[in-house]
Amino acid sequence: MITRRRPVMLVTPVLVVAARLVARARLVALAGLVARARLVALAGLGLAELAACSDSATCGPREAIVERAIDGDTIVLAGGQRIRYLLVNAPETTDGHQDCYGASAAKFNADLVVGKRVELAYDAPCTDSFGRALAYATVDGRDINRLLVERGYACVLHIPPAGDDRAAELTALEAEARTAQRGLWGACRPIPCR
Repeated sequence: MITRRRPVMLVTPVLVVAARLVARARLVALAGLVARARLVALAGLGLAELAACSDSATCGPREAIVERAIDGDTIVLAGGQRIRYLLVNAPETTDGHQDCYGASAAKFNADLVVGKRVELAYDAPCTDSFGRALAYATVDGRDINRLLVERGYACVLHIPPAGDDRAAELTALEAEARTAQRGLWGACRPIPCR
């Protein structure tokens, strides 16, 4: 009688590491599904913007008093932190630039926010290449980013992934302002913030 031997399974360190990596990948995939489900649930409650924001502890304060407006798209908070409005590109008035409609945009921004408490919502990444925190700003329930674009004081500047959640909304507002010739769209040739 011939006895067949069972093949011996050798467990090598490579197989152990591979098994651990597969298990970890499954956990990461599951965590991603849970995070997406959480976002969908929050969106249903009208809280999608809150869920999309980065942790304020790493980006900046959730609210602060505005010390001054540098121009139409950048402010300085009490304490010195600079905030650049997400998705907003106003004509320049700094570093020797005097773009068409820049002074108007800077004045409009200052009138809206200086000396007032702003609520700030951040996205990822937290900062731009100049070290300014990127944020959506709200004062007295008024969305500053939206107002600047809607009224023609600024163009949309979308550098993904920052602002992905609201790019389409603000781009539509920019198109409406352009069609209606509001602000810089009716006053400037060429358009300074393109």
